[in-house]
Amino acid sequence: MTTASLGLLLALAANAAQNDTRAIFEQANRDLLTGRFEEAADGFDRVAAGAPDEAPYLWQRGIALYYAGRYQDCREQFELHRTVNPADVENAVWHFMCVARMESPAEARNALLPVGRDPRTPMPEVYRMFQGEATPDDVLASMTEDLSSQFYGHLYVGLYHDALGDGDRALEHIRIAAEERFGAGYMPAVARVHLAYLQDEE
Repeated sequence: MTTASLGLLLALAANAAQNDTRAIFEQANRDLLTGRFEEAADGFDRVAAGAPDEAPYLWQRGIALYYAGRYQDCREQFELHRTVNPADVENAVWHFMCVARMESPAEARNALLPVGRDPRTPMPEVYRMFQGEATPDDVLASMTEDLSSQFYGHLYVGLYHDALGDGDRALEHIRIAAEERFGAGYMPAVARVHLAYLQDEE
């Protein structure tokens, strides 16, 4: 075998491995958004193992781990994600959710990840709410008429109530966040997943 042909085979093998990892990642996303949480977590685990340099970017894995009940792994994933996305309030919130389930809301507040400037409305108020320095009403009052602002406000107020064990208020706001008017993006799909998750817990 010539050096040139060996190089080509190695390049083809690397490309095939990348394609395989992409296929696993896409299937894991489908599994997560259709409620197959253990399968989703397993798929994201395979992606992280197969492409370790990409593991810090796999915030989707953290969400799957939350729903799969693997709260310590969930916590560690969001702590890892902070190393590449330190300003994201959502990362801190999902970390809070994991720690609250694993330990308690008080411990989750003590362990709340610091964040930088997240300019999205109402994310600064969302962070202050999880810090204990603002109320859900403060978050709702800070929302604008923009659909994105409305969506994130209701989603994270709902998750806050869920983390604190107030199922009725969690359902009220997650139902709003799950409305079709917020579109078919990834996080609106997660809101619909969480709505089904809450309804299954009732």
